[in-house]
Amino acid sequence: MTLPDISSLSTVASIGGGPIGGGWAAHFLARGFDVRAYLHDPAEEPAFREIIETAWPCLIELGLADTASLERLYITSNLEDAVAGAAFIQESAVERLDEKQDLYHKLGKIVGADIVIASSTSGLLMSDIQARCDIAARTLVGHPFNPPYLLPLVEVVGGAKTTTDSIDWAMAFYQHAGKEPLRLKKEIPGFVATRLQEALWREALHMVANGEASPEDIDRALRFGPASRMAVQGQCMAFHVACGEGGMAKNLDQFGPALKLPWTRLDAPELTPALRNAMVDGCRDMAGSESFKTMAAERDQKIARILKVVRQKG
Repeated sequence: MTLPDISSLSTVASIGGGPIGGGWAAHFLARGFDVRAYLHDPAEEPAFREIIETAWPCLIELGLADTASLERLYITSNLEDAVAGAAFIQESAVERLDEKQDLYHKLGKIVGADIVIASSTSGLLMSDIQARCDIAARTLVGHPFNPPYLLPLVEVVGGAKTTTDSIDWAMAFYQHAGKEPLRLKKEIPGFVATRLQEALWREALHMVANGEASPEDIDRALRFGPASRMAVQGQCMAFHVACGEGGMAKNLDQFGPALKLPWTRLDAPELTPALRNAMVDGCRDMAGSESFKTMAAERDQKIARILKVVRQKG
């Protein structure tokens, strides 16, 4: 069956009213698509619109498509209405397997077999999500990083029933839509980027639990250390370049044996009440009196500036 022509695709559906669903809607609007958004509860609409309105100034700064407009957003709480006429569906519903399976079962009954459905899931496997879907061959994971309207990465992987041409199409579509798609070699829990992020998270929790560092210490270490470098070089290339002409071979041969201890202490620490409170209190102290909306807006502005510099340097 022929998949939609990407070059002439104008309408996408976004399912889910949370930060990820709203973030995807903002991104697609900025790229000039008509967006049909499905919200499970009409009461979610004010918060959903606020996500998009918060994102819009930074999207303007990064550059909107000629046809971009907030007027191209259509919101409904009728699932069949939401997907009508959409040539692609980005699903960002609640992260519960039973609810995802129910949703995909419904979508399989009302969506054409030529439409690709991508899930924003950050931890569930598509093989499980698509188990009861009649058009499972067209379902796959398209996992973004938050906020989806700024961070380019989308991790793409199919399930057991997903066809290769569906993955090929999704990779081409995301690239067309201004994303940086990463095709995973196989279906794995947590995908690639989230697993790397979780390794950082585990070590941060270890250090707080052991009284070795505060949340503020950890964030400063990252912001003024590897984070700036990672905007232009990933972990592997950073270590390759750091050792000069010897490259990664010198890095591993010289420092590899000393890394055995860190490599063997990556089990997650027990989330005790004391650790929980230390993390919560530390983050509250850093946030001070700033509202979440203000902090998100400031984050977006700074990320947008970084992205503009990286784009300019190629």
